[in-house]
Amino acid sequence: MLAPQSGPVPGALDTFPRLLLNHAAVRGDRPATREKYLGIWQTWTWGEVATEVRAMACGLAELGFKRGDNLAIIGDNRPRLYWAMCAAQMLGGVALPLYQDAVAAEMVFVLQDAEVRFAIVEDQEQVDKLLEIKDQCPALEHILYDDPRGMRHYTQTWLQGLDEAIAMGRVHDRNQPDFIPAEVAKGRGSDVAVMLYTSGTTGRPKGVCQTHETFIAAAQCGIEFDRLTENEDILSYLPMAWVGDHLFSYAQATVAGFTINCPESGDTVMTDMREIGPTYYFAPPRVFENLLTTVMIRMEDAGAIKRWLFHRFMAVAKRCGADILDGKPDVPLFDRLLYSLGNLVMYGPLRNVLGMSRIRVAYTAGAAIGPDLFRFYRSIGVNLKQLYGSTETCAAVCLQPDREIKFDSVGKPAPGVEVRIAANGEVQVRGKILFKEYYKRADATAESIDADGWFHTGDAGFFDEDGHLKIIDRAKDVGKLVNGAIFAPNYIENKLKFFQHIKEAVCFGHDRGMVCAFINIDMGAVGNWAERRNIAYSGYTDLATNPQVKELVRECVEQVNAELSHDAMVADTQVHRFLILHKELDPDDDELTRTRKVRRGFVAEKYQVLIDALYDGKASQFIETQVKFEDGRTGKVAADLVITDAKVFPAVRKAA
Repeated sequence: MLAPQSGPVPGALDTFPRLLLNHAAVRGDRPATREKYLGIWQTWTWGEVATEVRAMACGLAELGFKRGDNLAIIGDNRPRLYWAMCAAQMLGGVALPLYQDAVAAEMVFVLQDAEVRFAIVEDQEQVDKLLEIKDQCPALEHILYDDPRGMRHYTQTWLQGLDEAIAMGRVHDRNQPDFIPAEVAKGRGSDVAVMLYTSGTTGRPKGVCQTHETFIAAAQCGIEFDRLTENEDILSYLPMAWVGDHLFSYAQATVAGFTINCPESGDTVMTDMREIGPTYYFAPPRVFENLLTTVMIRMEDAGAIKRWLFHRFMAVAKRCGADILDGKPDVPLFDRLLYSLGNLVMYGPLRNVLGMSRIRVAYTAGAAIGPDLFRFYRSIGVNLKQLYGSTETCAAVCLQPDREIKFDSVGKPAPGVEVRIAANGEVQVRGKILFKEYYKRADATAESIDADGWFHTGDAGFFDEDGHLKIIDRAKDVGKLVNGAIFAPNYIENKLKFFQHIKEAVCFGHDRGMVCAFINIDMGAVGNWAERRNIAYSGYTDLATNPQVKELVRECVEQVNAELSHDAMVADTQVHRFLILHKELDPDDDELTRTRKVRRGFVAEKYQVLIDALYDGKASQFIETQVKFEDGRTGKVAADLVITDAKVFPAVRKAA
């Protein structure tokens, strides 16, 4: 058991194990972790967490885990999986979280590349994946599982329950009480703490080695910037392998001492969020898009009076809500009164439904968020801000200061971080938040960080007159039309995805005379729309090829074109032609990364016949595509896709 301490841990708090032990000493009875299990929230204090982590570390040591080993961690957000990270770090090891929804074949490369000997997984599903590829990963010696359900008849000697390892660790700790303190004392801030693999949009994933001091520096920066305290509550539901979750749910929580809350399952996140009422929230744009889609679907199903009130008050919110949230003094009194009334009857209840009633600060990152989507949340009183960063920078390059929010920027460089724009328009970064190296990839490390210590992000951007950074797109994706107009596909795609009926969009136009697009409809939103109009359909493909759905999407595309026509920089990049894909873009089909980013080059190559049809003036194109199912089987989806012309608008020139 963890020996009681009378005061803070002496010495520098420059590693996560030291921070944990310090919290156990100075706020040991405060809640550190919660998990909803069988409908009931379970709570562990900082003292209890430190005790569990210490026992887990001793159990790993008994099994042969040693300094420098990489510990694979696979599963949904579970307390003991977060604790496993710190347990590995106590022994001088490296935490290596993998995406829990990755199929077995995708895990092979990472497990081989990182030479993983130990893995801690959530349940039978993850165990089965590792058993499937065990022969391809000869270094893998031990697999420990957290949830014992379904594991009774597994007899492999190298497979055991995490409970058994922890029990063994408790005995070890009683017999050698000085072991863990000595191991923690050996740790240095410059030691690698975690290895996060990149999403692999342009090739094989790379292991990004981040040290204790880099993530602690990034965490401290955010904590000071937004005045976070030990009293914050955060819902931890995003993939543990994603840098954003590691920053918010592990690094910041361990530095500040606030509480992380693990939902019961992915299906109960919204219910659990309403129960917890987080004060601090983080989600990628896709989550905010899905939440907005849910709201719009519910409004369409509401009665006429409720719909009228919603649209009436949302018009008020769009006009002045964000300005009121920013404390701007020039909002007319009548608008303030209308907004106060709207807050009583519409915005407050809406925030409550979304689980955002207590949120002080909410962040989004991972991809560019559309200005319209950003404006919606701020207009209803959610202090949503953008941050900018990457796996290599601990997701902490730029932050948006309160009262200085711009919908089309990612804020100003974070304290202690230098940002510059290279001659070719690329954003480059230098500071304490930079990664140490790519694992076993000295060539890639040297290519990404130059001799002066500047990390080349690969993003294109510029600073505005107020010092705010604006990201245009990935530098490799920004191109030009044949007439010389700048083509930034992500900018157009975000505008398209603001509509609840459009789930994904991929635009093409580089070195061409016009912009064309692939569209994925949102099955939930469009399905609801179709059912209310008595439109029968048998599945996604049938719905996507329906003529009425095509017209619905065309209206959305033309609204975007009308907006683009008012911006001189992008007026020439209106969407001239589009088609609705016959299947959803899917990570299992390699079309999206596990963080749901489009693998643009792969999609363009896979669907080249459709791109050719768009630009050759065809009215339709037949295609047959192979797809992978969750159980490993494959099949084919075929359809005749109709290509639709969209109305484009002449550029609107602003008066001098």
